[in-house]
Amino acid sequence: QVQLVESGGGLVQTGESLRLSCRASGISFSRYGAAWYRQAPGKQREWVVSLAVGGATNYADSVRGRFAISRDSAKNTVYLQMNSLNPSDTAVYYCNGGPVEGASDSRKYWGQGTQVTVSS
Repeated sequence: QVQLVESGGGLVQTGESLRLSCRASGISFSRYGAAWYRQAPGKQREWVVSLAVGGATNYADSVRGRFAISRDSAKNTVYLQMNSLNPSDTAVYYCNGGPVEGASDSRKYWGQGTQVTVSS
């Protein structure tokens, strides 16, 4: 059984930082890579960042230079370091792992999501 468990969300003020974690069981981030998505209230889920098996990263324009994805293979955990947060970053953040499926390039498995709220 595959599980992705996120943690680290919370309420912060503009300019502050948070680090999200996603621990996987049943799949390996080292084998499949990972991604983070987010969904703001009233909006569609949007891709934030991807981490390939080889370590290459790709970021959405809205977060490039502020967010950083990393992986701890020993812990089978990926992290999303989020700096210089602003209210537009407020969303539920989802970890995405496993094999890529379909035309959207999203992966097969999703975490339950963790809420990030940035106050002005």
